[in-house]
Amino acid sequence: MNEETSFDKLIKLLENSDLPEEIIQLVKSVKLSKRARIVVEHILEYGSITTEDLEKMYEYKHPPRAARDVREAGIPLETFLVESSDGRQIAGYRLGDLTDIQQDRLHGRRIFSKRFKEQLYEISNGKCGICSGNFESRYLQIDHRVPYEISGEEKGTKRDARDYMLVCGSCNRAKSWSCEHCPNLLTEKAQRVCLRCYWGSPENYAHIALREVRRVDILWDENEIQTYEKLREIARKNRYTIPDYVKKIIAKHLEV
Repeated sequence: MNEETSFDKLIKLLENSDLPEEIIQLVKSVKLSKRARIVVEHILEYGSITTEDLEKMYEYKHPPRAARDVREAGIPLETFLVESSDGRQIAGYRLGDLTDIQQDRLHGRRIFSKRFKEQLYEISNGKCGICSGNFESRYLQIDHRVPYEISGEEKGTKRDARDYMLVCGSCNRAKSWSCEHCPNLLTEKAQRVCLRCYWGSPENYAHIALREVRRVDILWDENEIQTYEKLREIARKNRYTIPDYVKKIIAKHLEV
């Protein structure tokens, strides 16, 4: 399905829906990506959509991200639990209160200014907030400490740098996957839970997606590659994975 056909289908579904005319015009005014349009189309046609629908019908490997695209475009979605075809509890999505549509968007979230990113870059000393790797600014992405699906973003308010951090692409993908599968996102949606999570406060956390675990992300930079290669070789000879060997070294050093 090409972009134009998808858009035409969405308009037709909107015009044939029971939504008030002012709401239809609001939805039409929002700029949606192809993935977000498909979610809205499906909900308008069937009333809701599940992660199973997104996986099996549309072949999306990360279904919650498609719903996230809709929310980031300014269209509210409600998340609820439903039973999958194999009896598992999975997420379902339906339209929320469409009078809450946010129109101050450009291709999704409100635009971050260049100065705001520069401010975050200065605060972080050019490091990823998760793995502490040094990166040029263009390789770092602005990330909400509390996922956007939970915190939202009040229209017209001034952003606080403390609510954001810069993360590299790899860490951003890892965080997205972890957050999308966190029970807090599907149920309580409590910001306090996110702020005690590794992904929200890697410098001081109590859990990772509500699991009682601890995590260390280490990036060996250009000048440290030789050290990493030596570590890998010794770990291989001793039949350890690198993470297991690092833990063994640390435990021995601390005499745990």
